[in-house]
Amino acid sequence: MTEKILILDFGSQYTQLIARCIRELNVYCEIQPCLSPVVLDSSIKGIILSGSPFSVNDPQAPKVDIKELASQVPVLGICYGAQHMAQYFGGEVAKSNHREYGRAIMEHQDKEEALFYDISEKSQVWMSHADTITRLPEAFEIIAHTGSIPVAAFKCKTLTQYPIFGLQFHPEVTHSLEGKQILRNFLVHICKMSQDWTPAAFVQETIARIQQEVGDKKVVMALSGGVDSTVAAELIHKAIGSNLYCIFVDNGLLRKDEFESVLDSYKHMGLNVKGINAKDMFYGELNGVTDPETKRKIIGRLFIEVFQQEANELKDISFLGQGTIYPDVIESVSVNGPSATIKSHHNVGGLPEKMNMKLVEPLRFLFKDEVRRVGKEIGISDIFLARHPFPGPGLAIRILGEITPEKVALLQEADAIYIDGLKESGLYNQVWQAGTILLPVQSVGVMGDERTYEFTVALRAVTSTDGMTADWAHLPYEFLAKVSNDIINKVKGINRVVYDISSKPPATIEWE
Repeated sequence: MTEKILILDFGSQYTQLIARCIRELNVYCEIQPCLSPVVLDSSIKGIILSGSPFSVNDPQAPKVDIKELASQVPVLGICYGAQHMAQYFGGEVAKSNHREYGRAIMEHQDKEEALFYDISEKSQVWMSHADTITRLPEAFEIIAHTGSIPVAAFKCKTLTQYPIFGLQFHPEVTHSLEGKQILRNFLVHICKMSQDWTPAAFVQETIARIQQEVGDKKVVMALSGGVDSTVAAELIHKAIGSNLYCIFVDNGLLRKDEFESVLDSYKHMGLNVKGINAKDMFYGELNGVTDPETKRKIIGRLFIEVFQQEANELKDISFLGQGTIYPDVIESVSVNGPSATIKSHHNVGGLPEKMNMKLVEPLRFLFKDEVRRVGKEIGISDIFLARHPFPGPGLAIRILGEITPEKVALLQEADAIYIDGLKESGLYNQVWQAGTILLPVQSVGVMGDERTYEFTVALRAVTSTDGMTADWAHLPYEFLAKVSNDIINKVKGINRVVYDISSKPPATIEWE
């Protein structure tokens, strides 16, 4: 059984960062809404209480039984979690005289303190809270302070069976320069964890689990050509071999030549995959539709119908494979209204109920960057691993307004020039996601002595870690000029190219 840390989420925007930091330290962890029942078993070696948008003094502020948790494992509270600890045991938390936000210098003197092993006596940390601990409970000990905060960190080893620690700063953000080392100290020196959770260990454990779960039964799975479904399929394939049946649907909204090239790559991987050309069906149903959400629903429904029809032709299928990853799971669960429902747009949501199958989700607890590391571990080509994310509805949400086969062909050509240009210029791997958007706008242009009245495309490129936030990529002007020139000269029907310099938030990565 894999040892792990449990993170109780009180709604902080940084909760995923805590998990990512811990995973990067080769320790497995899971995030759970704070109001869900905590079931501790021998695999859980410690608990972290996250920050929160709430004040602990709010009547509706979420609370947990810290004494019960610390009767079984060490507990670390971060920001709200630390203030909750202090208040829980009889201390006081009040509004700060001034908002404590941004960089601060934490000072500690006790070189024997395990939480601050190998931490500088003065270390930059990141504060983000409006409340502060004004009085600690009895038996609590201050172990660090800043110039304006007397209680930057504390510990208590006598009121509970296991020690509890609190930090009023955020060690998980990069502005806390030695924050990851503080988290490592909690994991290694206090929780006694071995740091042995690696891609190789994950692969070995996951294959064994799938073999035990599935046995000699059959699994059907939809492939998209993306990183998640490809890595998930290869893990399942390594576990059960030819008992995995894959279906790759061409909805007519893929990138240029993508259906043929990806299908060929899958077959070279040894996957048992069937390609389905359903272009005409999708184009027919999308004819005249302009509303983005309606487009998504039509594409999702048709995909399920095509997939279900093909899957029903297979006999004795017991399991459905999916490439669900951890952000999909986390985003479907709220602090105040826990729900286990995966977002409807992810993969093929809705099929298990329709087809009476059990789910196999090998990547359910991995972040995107971890999926890529696992893919590399099992030998998947960079053709898949280095690919940018691509929206489930494909080019349908990159064609603003009505979709026609002619517009799809136009966008595929322009997008291919853009993406190939990024690769040839060595910029592709510096960008998290890039794509071309066909706008429902025509404008006047001049080519030679001819007057043109043609479409406009917008180029989009962003830098990000996981797509939850993103900044527009600062591509070189010379590159943008060349791509613009190539698109206008080579794609008849486009005479204007613009570049999107919006970040997320407030904009989204896709336009629809």
